[in-house]
Amino acid sequence: MIKRLFLVLAVCAAFGFVGCGGKSIKDGTYTASVGGMNDDVEVQVTIANKKIVNVAVTKESETPGIGSPLKTKSGQVLTAGGLSPIELIPAEIVKNQSVNVDVVTGATITSRAIMAAVSNCLREAGAQTANWNAKPAPASAPSNAAADVVVLGGGGAGLAAAVAAGQHGKSVIVVEKNGSVGGDTLVCGAIYNTADATLQSKVTMTDAVKRTIEAALAESAQNAEHAALQAEVRAQWNAYKASGRTDLFDSKEWYALQTWNGGDKVANLDLVKRLTYNAYDGLMWIENLGMEFEDQISQGAGALWQRTHTSLMQMGTGFISTYVSNIEKMNNVTVMVETTAKSLVKDGNRVTGAVCIDRNGNEFTVSGKDGVIIATGGFAANGAMVQQYNTTGKWQDLTNVATTNRFSSSQGDGITMALNAGAGLVDMEQIQLLYLGNLKDGQLTKYPPRDVNGTDQIIFINKDGERFTNEGGRRDDICLAVFKQRDAAFYMLESGDGAGYVDIASPNWRSADGFTFDYLKNNEFIYTADTLDELAQKLDMDAAKLKATIDAFNASVDSGHDAFGRTLYSTKLTKGPWVATPRQACVHHTMGGIAIDTSTHVLDSSGTVIPGLYAAGEVTGAIHGGNRLGGNAVVDTVVFGKMAGDAVVKDAM
Repeated sequence: MIKRLFLVLAVCAAFGFVGCGGKSIKDGTYTASVGGMNDDVEVQVTIANKKIVNVAVTKESETPGIGSPLKTKSGQVLTAGGLSPIELIPAEIVKNQSVNVDVVTGATITSRAIMAAVSNCLREAGAQTANWNAKPAPASAPSNAAADVVVLGGGGAGLAAAVAAGQHGKSVIVVEKNGSVGGDTLVCGAIYNTADATLQSKVTMTDAVKRTIEAALAESAQNAEHAALQAEVRAQWNAYKASGRTDLFDSKEWYALQTWNGGDKVANLDLVKRLTYNAYDGLMWIENLGMEFEDQISQGAGALWQRTHTSLMQMGTGFISTYVSNIEKMNNVTVMVETTAKSLVKDGNRVTGAVCIDRNGNEFTVSGKDGVIIATGGFAANGAMVQQYNTTGKWQDLTNVATTNRFSSSQGDGITMALNAGAGLVDMEQIQLLYLGNLKDGQLTKYPPRDVNGTDQIIFINKDGERFTNEGGRRDDICLAVFKQRDAAFYMLESGDGAGYVDIASPNWRSADGFTFDYLKNNEFIYTADTLDELAQKLDMDAAKLKATIDAFNASVDSGHDAFGRTLYSTKLTKGPWVATPRQACVHHTMGGIAIDTSTHVLDSSGTVIPGLYAAGEVTGAIHGGNRLGGNAVVDTVVFGKMAGDAVVKDAM
């Protein structure tokens, strides 16, 4: 009898069963909540016959596509790009009768929140959680794989490349180290720049905006290419003025000139032209794939011109869900998640694949007959690497400055891989910061009521209640100004005035990333008051100074002239509710990376093409120069991502 009992206990321990022997648990349904990435994650656990028979996440606010499922605008759940913790962790717990399952790479906080909440439910049911902690056996090692095209990185550029190559009938394997695709595109501001005559015809061009183009055309040309581009824009501008038009002027050439000028004339102008001249076609391509944008134009943060198109879906989920929904319809595109490329494989001088490892360290090779596309993103989340290349003197020590990017994505591993394979690097010292990171974790989340991508109805004030910068200016100029303010922080201030104001007291109101007004207020992501006196008290400001700031700004709206050089005005700030959103400057984009030509071929240090190797997106350099215009990063992923997919196919013909 004793031997039999020991045997039963041994079997129970091996399989994690708690209904065995002296291990007890009460059948029933239990609920518990644990803090996740954004808010509490609530789970419901059902115990029957002394086993976990169901785990369901019943409440969550996790980031779509990372912590929670990626969905289309209509609500369809997409799975081709990998599963989120909300989908995967509950199923794994039931399958293994254990809370000690693997986290989803890139979504560790959400994964652990679900497991912790389930553990709390088990304790409530009278279980000893140690009995539910058996580690599941690792999955079997993967085999070598092959396709026509291998894409390293499943962010915006990688998915654009995969879809483009797939549209030509090529077999494609996407290698993504996270548990789901999306990369930093998934958490971006979802804005896309391009000249668009239809939408810009609805915008009236003011004298203040006209001065911007006149100043650019009055600059001394840096070289013959610059002079030629200025001449094209000047001819277009003169024709515009002669026509008597009053709508907003724009063209692909003016977009190119602004992008090059805005990057301090550091970028390769030929690459700049490829970006801007193909931006509208890229917009049409992704719209044909199913992407939807707002039907009005705006000026995104740091975009410098009203040519910004904004996604109808929160953050970058619109772009990523568009790609994934198309991949789900293709039988020639495969996505391998939780798979990390470690090095490139060469046959002579030609790149033929990549050595990869799975989450358990098992090594295998993925081969690409026609070519390999690197689209692994930049290195903004790698503090040591950022500081290594932070050599221009523009920025302070950035080692410990927060980043807006995902730590699991922006580590610069693709750059290192390419360098080890002989690729050349360019502009590595060009690093961009963005002033829109929240104070909790630096992410571009928990937005204020106004659309953060538009600047015409918002002002920036420091902790003394004073304006300190041109809100519509360059990103680097604003960030440098932010660092000079007390505590290196500021508030985005908005009022209840103007077109498009939505009542924040409405129970249906949600921020751009899905949070309620009460959540933002209660967690101090925003501060609100009905009067300026009340707001000043909450922010520990001098009310008279704050009111003087508002009066001075409103006078600028009337005059069209501003002490900080602002050119966009649409609204005086006169009435509550007043909302102040604290923000900080964070490392956002690394403009340097792998050297490419205008067809996305990777170049070695001497400028020679490395056969079989292509690159697209933030992993590349020389496109944005010393300062990337807001709204150009997504254009980069679409234009050069699609171009890379097309180039591999063309070269293989």
